[in-house]
Amino acid sequence: MRLSNLADYAVVMLAAAVRAGDARLNATCLAEQTGVPLPTAQKLVGRLAAAGLLVSSRGTGGGFRLARPADSISLADIVEAVEGPIALTACVEAGKQDCGLDHHCQVKPHWELVNDALRKALAEVSLAKLSGVPTPPLVLSEVEGMSFSSATKDGAPTGSARTVLQAVAL
Repeated sequence: MRLSNLADYAVVMLAAAVRAGDARLNATCLAEQTGVPLPTAQKLVGRLAAAGLLVSSRGTGGGFRLARPADSISLADIVEAVEGPIALTACVEAGKQDCGLDHHCQVKPHWELVNDALRKALAEVSLAKLSGVPTPPLVLSEVEGMSFSSATKDGAPTGSARTVLQAVAL
């Protein structure tokens, strides 16, 4: 199995968008930064925006940016934005029944498991990991509002809650 060039280019472009931070980008800028041909970059920007991975704004200072944080965009999200639903075979693709072996296939019931495993594996890889940009550390104020199910009578965190707070203190 191999990603198409378009899916590969989409990952490269989105990783460049992560590295750009909060700066507004355009297809020309990304094409120059990544080496993706401009017409391809323009096409991908449209697909990625339609899939909700990019948001755009018009006018002075316009351009586009990531629609959500890079650690919440997965490789599966990107591949599906460009290629459509992940489907290893026609029999797991919704609405498609163009296999000549469909009625006699002993493997068909198992392809869904394989397909789900592949999608899960792709979903576990975030754009943040792919971009090589370190994820910002958790800030104590983000933890303070959390409720911890494991606490002492006086409200002090125990177990995993204490581990989270210790990690924040580092």
